[in-house]
Amino acid sequence: MTPSRNAMTCQQFQEQLADLIGSGENAAAHPHLRGCIRCTVLLSDLEAIAEAARQLFPIVEPPEKLWKQIEIAIKDDQKSLIPD
Repeated sequence: MTPSRNAMTCQQFQEQLADLIGSGENAAAHPHLRGCIRCTVLLSDLEAIAEAARQLFPIVEPPEKLWKQIEIAIKDDQKSLIPD
C-alpha cells in the first residue's frame, strides 16, 4: 500500500523526489513539505544547485546553417545506402 502523500516519511519523500522534479510538477507544493523543514531545505538546496548549473551551462541554440549541414549529411548518407 502506498502511503498518503501527507503521511510520508522523509525517506519516502526523498526517494520520490527525483521523479517529482522530473515530472514538472511543482515539488514545492508537495504536502510533505508543509510539515517538514528538513525536506524543504533539501529541495531549496537542490533548486539552487540546478540554477547554478543552468548558469554554468546555458542553453545555446545552434546556428541555422548547422541544421542545413545535418540535413545534407543525412541525405548524402542515405544515398550511399542505396545500391547502384
